[in-house]
Amino acid sequence: MASRRSLLTFFLAALLLTAPTTLHAQAPPRSFRVLAIAEKGGIHRPFVDAAIVWLAKEAVLDHFTIDYIEDTTPIDDEYLSHYKLFLQLNYPPYMWTPTAAAAFHRYIEEGRGGWIGFHHATLLGTFDGYEMDPWFYRFMGSIRFKSYIPTFATATVTVEDPTHPVMKGVPTTFLIDREEWYTYDTTPRPNVRVLATVDEKTYTPDTPIKMGGDHPVVWTNEHVKARNLYIFMGHRSDHFSNPAFTTIFHNAILWASQ
Repeated sequence: MASRRSLLTFFLAALLLTAPTTLHAQAPPRSFRVLAIAEKGGIHRPFVDAAIVWLAKEAVLDHFTIDYIEDTTPIDDEYLSHYKLFLQLNYPPYMWTPTAAAAFHRYIEEGRGGWIGFHHATLLGTFDGYEMDPWFYRFMGSIRFKSYIPTFATATVTVEDPTHPVMKGVPTTFLIDREEWYTYDTTPRPNVRVLATVDEKTYTPDTPIKMGGDHPVVWTNEHVKARNLYIFMGHRSDHFSNPAFTTIFHNAILWASQ
């Protein structure tokens, strides 16, 4: 009888010891808020519209809420303090108010939240009467926009850094259909951690508009505190039917918002 009581005591103690772990494992995932700034219209609007649809589903899966703005007028330090992640959905690196630009710089430099930028975020130079922002120029790896493929080209992207969390579950190579690949005056590689490059030899149809070898298309700048990722691909809505593209975007949201 005594041995039975001892055995029962042992099992009760074991249950109490394991209960906190079980309860912790069943705790709901953290929730967070995301801010997305998107172009109002024009040629990039189909990508933005597709992103909004995809992000609505992703928000449910990954437990976040998302707000959208179409210009930088609301942005200041207090406004950004409510968000763990800032998405730049093809909004260019100019047309920012001075207050918004300064608040964004602090947000990134001090690691107040994460950032994911797409495509148009590297349109660096003098455009629409706006001079290039020197801070954004450095943030994007000290590159200046040079040209692009207006007729679009299909090409193979090669994952260069498969160990990075953003590349988890992404094939070593994958096809991006009909993108208007940008070229820059130089590669950002000396100033950023390159995660993927486009193989210019695979451009279909072929084009003379090339970087000439090293052409990064996904990278992160590790010289700032904020987790950040630039994804060049972002002109066409069809990218949201590409599992490699959506896996990178999904991974980036979870990683950059930490």
